[in-house]
Order: sequence, then structure tokens, then C-alpha cells
Amino acid sequence: METLDLHQLLEGRIHMGDIIGQGHLRRRVSRAVTALAAGAVVGTLAVACAAGSKTNAAPADDGFVKPTVILEHGAFADASSWTGVIERLRKDNYPVLAAADPLRGPAGDATTLRALINHVGGPVILVGHSYGGSVISAAGAGIAQVKALVYVAAFLPAPGENALELTGKYPGSTLPDALNPAPFTNPDGTTGTDLYIKPDKFHDQFAADVPADEAALMAATQRPIAQSALEEKATAAAWTEKPSWDVITTQDKNIPVEAQRFMAQRAHSHVTEVAASHSVAVSHPDTVADVIEQAARATR
Repeated sequence: METLDLHQLLEGRIHMGDIIGQGHLRRRVSRAVTALAAGAVVGTLAVACAAGSKTNAAPADDGFVKPTVILEHGAFADASSWTGVIERLRKDNYPVLAAADPLRGPAGDATTLRALINHVGGPVILVGHSYGGSVISAAGAGIAQVKALVYVAAFLPAPGENALELTGKYPGSTLPDALNPAPFTNPDGTTGTDLYIKPDKFHDQFAADVPADEAALMAATQRPIAQSALEEKATAAAWTEKPSWDVITTQDKNIPVEAQRFMAQRAHSHVTEVAASHSVAVSHPDTVADVIEQAARATR
């Protein structure tokens, strides 16, 4: 199958605005708390629950020690995209952390995630959304502490594959036409390109089943991904050695549903299909939290 030619499809300019909808005060406070926690613990980590030097796993009534759930967001999002899922997991007494994914490349981002895994100690469930799936696949490989993987509308690349290739393996993605590129220069003089979703296309492209005012806030606060991150080939695949669960989104306009099914079948994942957009963790947090808890209980 032909892959997408990103260089031919990236056009336009970024138009970012401060679009803050009424009724999002709690979400804004959550972002502020997350940012403060990140500065206090690790500069590149957003901590979504109170934690000491180590995060202690929570025992259940039957003596089962609940693993810590670590959530890795993907491109065009941030750690607050997990807010609804975090609320439900915490209600069920799961320790949970949301990492701030640098979105620079699977290998480097996996190194950042492994630092958080080491910081936590004890059993861990890794959860990745979208590009975050590539990161947890790399970060969890060869680490006994990681007991299970949960992919949420995510990539499960095999060694030698990249996200761009997997997106183009089956028809259906409309993401390329929704992108805006932003060239950047690194301190060492090397250059690259960050990718954003155009604000006027964000709702339909990324979060069609999320209320418009909330999708507008998500568009205004989206984090860009380096184009090179989507082109970087995987070197490890934790799903070949660990049990995995997969939430597949059948209304996804970023990663075609057939591509998601192909990757899940190859990984022998436990599959839950949802008629949802790419932002399923925002629109269906109960479903996503339920699947995560299924994975956690399977680690007994």
C-alpha cells in the first residue's frame, strides 16, 4: 500500500486563538495544577494525582494491590485529555499519573516515560492514546514492572514501522488536509517541522463527538508533534511480550479503523470497539476507564 506523502500535504499557516468556553473552569484549574506538579517533580512530566517520592499502589478490599496506571497522551493533545478517565480511575482507588509526552520521537519520548516508570516503583499499566501507543510500545519493552498495555485509538507499530506508514496502510484518514506545519530551529542549528491541526478543522477532524465549546478549548491548547516523530521507525514492540487491550474507534478520522483493527489483531489484543471519534478518552471516559481496569485486574 502507498503511504502518505506528508511533504505534499502540509500547507497553510497556524491560526491559534485563546478560545476558552464558558463552563470549563474546572478543566482550566486542572491544567494549572498539572503544570505546577510537573515543575515540582520532573520538568517534562505532568502529574495528575498527588504523589510522594514513590507512588504507592492501592490495595483493594480483597488484598489485590492495584497497579499504578500511567497515561500517555498523543499528538494534538495534552495530559488534561485524560481528565475524565483519571476521575473514574481515582474513584475506584487506582493510583494514576498522566505524563506530558514531549512528542519529539518514539525513542526519546520513551526514555522520558521510562523515567516516570522508574520513579513510580511497583506494578504499572501503561496506557497510550494515538501516537502515545508508539511511545508505550517502546517504553514498556523488556521492563518486568510493566504488567499490561492499553492502546486507545492508538498505534501499535512493529519494529521498522512508523506512524505515518500505518496511517496510510488503509484508506480513511483525512488528517493530512487538516494539518498546519510550523518550521522550527533547534539550539544546535538543526531544523524541523511541528504539526498542528488547523483550529477551524479540529472539531470535525479530531473530536467530532465532543461538545463544540470543549473541542474549541482542546484546539486552542493542543500540543504539536514533530513531523519527524511520525516518520521515526519503531525499534521495539512491548506488545509482543506483554498482554494488551485495545479501544478501537470506528468513527476515527485520524487513524483509519481498519488500520486499528489490523494492529490489534496482530498484537492479539483484547478489543473493545466504540462508535467514537479519535478523542474517545474525552467523549467516552467510562468505556476507556473500564478497559484499563480490565487490564489491571488481569495482572493479579
